[in-house]
Amino acid sequence: MVTKSTKVIIFGRKPIEELLATQPSIVNRIWVEDSVKNVNFENIRKYAKQSRIAINSVPELKLRNLVGADAKHQGVVAELSYFPYTDFDKWLSNVDTSKNPAVFLLDEIQDPHNVGAIIRTAAAAGMSAVLMPEHRQAPVNGTVFKTSAGACIHIPIVRIGNVVQTLSALKEKGFWAYAIIADGETSLFDYDHTTPAVFVLGNEGDGIRRLTRDKCDGSFVIPMPGNNIESLNVAATAAVVAYEYVRKSVK
Repeated sequence: MVTKSTKVIIFGRKPIEELLATQPSIVNRIWVEDSVKNVNFENIRKYAKQSRIAINSVPELKLRNLVGADAKHQGVVAELSYFPYTDFDKWLSNVDTSKNPAVFLLDEIQDPHNVGAIIRTAAAAGMSAVLMPEHRQAPVNGTVFKTSAGACIHIPIVRIGNVVQTLSALKEKGFWAYAIIADGETSLFDYDHTTPAVFVLGNEGDGIRRLTRDKCDGSFVIPMPGNNIESLNVAATAAVVAYEYVRKSVK
């Protein structure tokens, strides 16, 4: 079963093109700025026509009202009936642990720009999923979708309940769980990717919760040889972790 969120507004040409090409059934309607040349939306119009999805030509003010004044909508907005989160149990039953997969588990990350950037990084690095709690966590919304450049539909975004229980289930499956924290026990660069791994990333302000940290098998720190720099933004941290995984796992 795939869990569903409520209606989601997404924006930007590339994300909407990607979704129309791959999962048009969840697109309810599309709005296009009436002052933008039609050629900019040639693919969107083609895919929408194929799936019989209505496109409404509207003033730019309408788009701003839909997504907010600061959003870079690029002249096009779409409404999804839901975002198709992947069910955790189904994903876990199908994951091939013989290939030593790696996933991110987000522990209450609340900035949608960070969430979108992490999803984009995970997809680019060939990670197997991004796991997101249902509560106290930024969900997939328009900002997440746009920041991920459409990567949300290229990697399973798995909705989970209790983080500690999720870690227990992952460990029973053969995953080793690692907290990525400023006072980690081991340098990330000493990590040897020989088992399935779940990398836990914490909240922007409070970091990883104590119960979550205690459930992990170990912790990694990213070395900071620069002066007066104590830590990286969580999205930058995710990028370093993901590509250290790539470096250690890709032959």
